[in-house]
Amino acid sequence: MENRIQDIKTKHHHESGVYAREMELPKGWFAESHSHEFSHMSILAKGKAIVTVDGVDTEYKAPLVVNIEAGKVHKIVALEDTVWFCIHSTDKLDEETLKFINIEEL
Repeated sequence: MENRIQDIKTKHHHESGVYAREMELPKGWFAESHSHEFSHMSILAKGKAIVTVDGVDTEYKAPLVVNIEAGKVHKIVALEDTVWFCIHSTDKLDEETLKFINIEEL
C-alpha cells in the first residue's frame, strides 16, 4: 500500500519571494493528487519517480526540472528513494501556511 506525503517530514525553504517545499519520498510513497492556482516548477533532485499530470504518467530520473501548469492535477510516486522540490513564488513565511499555499486537494 502506498503512503501519503503528510506521513513524512517536509522541509520549507524561502528567500526573496521564492518558496521551495522539499519532500523526501521513500520508494513506494507518494504526494497526493492536487493542483495549484499558479504554474510552478518542480525539481527532482534525487531518485526516480512517476509524475501523473491530468491522468498521463511520465517516468523521470534525477536530476530534472519539471514544469507544472496552473490547474493541472498532478501526483508524484517515488520509484526509488526520491528528493522532490516544489518551487512557488510567494511572500508568505509562516511554515504552517506554506504547507498549504496554492494547493487544492482533490
